[in-house]
Amino acid sequence: LDLSNCSLHSVPPGLAEATTAIVLDLTENPLTTLPSGSFLGFIHLQNLTVPLTLECPGGSDAWQDVTVDRSSRLCQGQRNACNSSVELAWPCPENSVCAPDGPGLVQCLCDSPFHGYKCLREGTFPMLLFGGILGTATVSLSLLLWGTQRRKAKTP
Repeated sequence: LDLSNCSLHSVPPGLAEATTAIVLDLTENPLTTLPSGSFLGFIHLQNLTVPLTLECPGGSDAWQDVTVDRSSRLCQGQRNACNSSVELAWPCPENSVCAPDGPGLVQCLCDSPFHGYKCLREGTFPMLLFGGILGTATVSLSLLLWGTQRRKAKTP
């Protein structure tokens, strides 16, 4: 994805849709900062070229090789932060596993059959019970409102 010399003053919001990009060039743009969530989900990104004034997202520890040119910085070979020897600031809870989520970013995914907050619930999500309660509540509330409000709609 070549976004070089596009007069970008900030990271375009549509960039979040390009998570499958392998090569990204942001050189020759007047970018001042890269917000921390700009590359969330970019797990396939292997070559990122940014203006010299910017650092590689996630820091130099998130990349295997950082090369500085006279006008740009090339970040190559995204490292898996889950395999890093540096201890994570927020380790994943029990019943979950660490997964990369972009340069220097990680996410915790629940192991099967666990789900829910901090992966504490075992089994599958009770879809039938959830849908039944939600449907019953919606129909009941709709009938109540229809019954109480319909006479007001008939008067001019």
